[in-house]
Amino acid sequence: MEVSSYFSLLGKYKYIIILVVLATVIASYFLVKNLPGEYVSNTQIATGIVDASRHLLDKDNTPNAQQDEITREFSNLTEIIKLKKLVDNVSYQLIIHDLSSPTPFRKLNHQFKNLSQPAVDHALLVYKYKLQNSEPLSLYNKDESGLNELLISMKYDERSLRKDLSVDRDGESDFITITYSSENPQLSAFVVNTICKEFLDYYTVNVKQNESNAIDFLSKLLDQKRNALSEKKDSLQQYKIKNGILNLEDQAKDIDAQILTYKDKKLEAQRTIASYEGAVKSINDKFNPKDRQYIESTVSQYNQAITSTEDQLRTLNEQYVHSGFNPTYKPVLDSLQKQLTAEINNTSDKYITNPLVNKDNLVAKKLELEVSRDLAKYSVQAIDKELSDLDAKFKRLVPFDATVKTYESDVAVASQEYLDVLKQYNAINLQSNFSIKLMQVEPATPDVAEPSKKALLIVLSGIVSFVICILVLFILYYLDDNIKEPTDLVNKTQLPLLGSLNLIHGPKPDLRKLWDVENRQKMKQFKELLRSVRFEIDQELKGEKILGITSLGEGEGKTLLATSLAYSYSAINKKVLLIDGNFNNPTLSKIIQPKLFIEDYFRSSSYIERDTSAISVLGNRGGDVSLLEINDERHIQNEINELKSRYDIILIDLPPLDSLNKSKEWILFTNKTIAVFEANKSISRSHGQYIDYLKHLNTKFAGWVLNKAIVHNHSKKPRN
Repeated sequence: MEVSSYFSLLGKYKYIIILVVLATVIASYFLVKNLPGEYVSNTQIATGIVDASRHLLDKDNTPNAQQDEITREFSNLTEIIKLKKLVDNVSYQLIIHDLSSPTPFRKLNHQFKNLSQPAVDHALLVYKYKLQNSEPLSLYNKDESGLNELLISMKYDERSLRKDLSVDRDGESDFITITYSSENPQLSAFVVNTICKEFLDYYTVNVKQNESNAIDFLSKLLDQKRNALSEKKDSLQQYKIKNGILNLEDQAKDIDAQILTYKDKKLEAQRTIASYEGAVKSINDKFNPKDRQYIESTVSQYNQAITSTEDQLRTLNEQYVHSGFNPTYKPVLDSLQKQLTAEINNTSDKYITNPLVNKDNLVAKKLELEVSRDLAKYSVQAIDKELSDLDAKFKRLVPFDATVKTYESDVAVASQEYLDVLKQYNAINLQSNFSIKLMQVEPATPDVAEPSKKALLIVLSGIVSFVICILVLFILYYLDDNIKEPTDLVNKTQLPLLGSLNLIHGPKPDLRKLWDVENRQKMKQFKELLRSVRFEIDQELKGEKILGITSLGEGEGKTLLATSLAYSYSAINKKVLLIDGNFNNPTLSKIIQPKLFIEDYFRSSSYIERDTSAISVLGNRGGDVSLLEINDERHIQNEINELKSRYDIILIDLPPLDSLNKSKEWILFTNKTIAVFEANKSISRSHGQYIDYLKHLNTKFAGWVLNKAIVHNHSKKPRN
């Protein structure tokens, strides 16, 4: 497929293309001449979604949202504006205006022009009812279906309004622009303002209703959580009152501290007892048995006073321990301790010891140590008793602590739930006062008409029609599988090409007058191309003399080529024999009417006389007969060899290849075979077997000659 062929096709149909474009332009002119002007109105809605100044009280909300969330919100808003119920409300208001106003936007369609006043009043009543309740017209109701037809006739129905309605976000801004175009500036402004108002009312009502429902729900939930928290706190308080609990944690810490203190005192008392025991034992070791008997008998009269003081000291010491070592008892204990020391010292003043041995100081010291030891033992007993009491108190607090912690845990959970609900309630309550952020920036007003596009439409119609014509011709050219150029034939068959012959314009040529003087100018190009083909054939024959001329089917011009080659060879003083080998259609024999026929020659070896034109013709009578049915191959070969000795070139007009074996029998006796193919025909699937046969001839097949081709120049064509 060559581009030049496509341009040739365009040139062939150029006048048709021009006529189509002119017709389209003229038709477009008359169609757009009376088109009304286009008036566009628009308004903007500020959403507050990305406007930070509208979020002073909720800075953590929308302005910091992700881009996809913002896009989703804008998409939701634009889809709400396009809701059918909102567009229906605009439709109702438009038709109500036109039916009740002396200056309607559009005149009633001819179908409804003669509506009576009662019919108009009824229509207004139904439209107002539907508008008030935001209901669509029911097409199942005959009356409402007729009212819907009225909307359609006025182009106020939902589909017609949406066709000219545009709702888009302005880039990355905070605004949504609503645009409507019509033939009336007041109509455009009315539609834009009305749908904006319907959208704002619808959005406001729905948002307020949702927020009110949320606040009511959270208020009830808040009361439930508050009551639950109060019940938990009251249960904890009653339990503490019932069991006398002020603060378990502090009480436990206080008891634990007392236990540690008493344990420290006990350890100290035990160390004191051990030291006193050692000191008394050391003093006793210094006395002999006689001294101890004497001392015991002498001081017995003083033991009563010491014992009385010891009892007082022991009682006071128990009170001191029980009080948790209250410092107020310390002065009294020190006073009794001094009194006891004085009474012990009195025992050493009575010479109760052996006069021979001065051991009064040791006796006094011993008594003092024994008294201190006994007091320390009494302290340990009192401390053990207090430790036992404290341990019992601590164990008594354990079940109380577990129960109180359970109550406190319930109170903490209830308190957290209450605080969470309270936080949500406060947030929703605050947001409800600032949630309606949508507002119309400025109302739409009637504007001047848009610049006329009539000239542009006319030009576009011409361009579009031209492009369509070019496209249609290209599709036809692309889908056209016909052979037009010599290269197409070579590419399709993969066989060599000898040349091409141009189409002879006019009526079907008469072979007997083809080379007459009056046809000389007409045949000039044909002769030049024929000489080129003749030269290529001579190069293929290389001294051989027999050339067979065939084709894929009938009527492709092989007889014309055979006759023309005969005249061409005779012009260069060649002895030419032209044989009509096509028994099915002996066109050559019918035209030339030769004196000798194949049926006679190959049976009786008749002599062929040359005529004055140096071209001898051997015809046939036609009929259902083949070459080898006339005589055997050997005899025919001998006769052909005889002819070769008498002629310089023998041209055989063979039957077409679709005549089965008739053409193949002749090819047995040819030195070279060429095939004629008529241009502007396609190679069908059935031709594949014949092309394969030509390929199997190998070098015996010289090549194609393309007949009736469009020849752009007289240059030599490529052979393969």
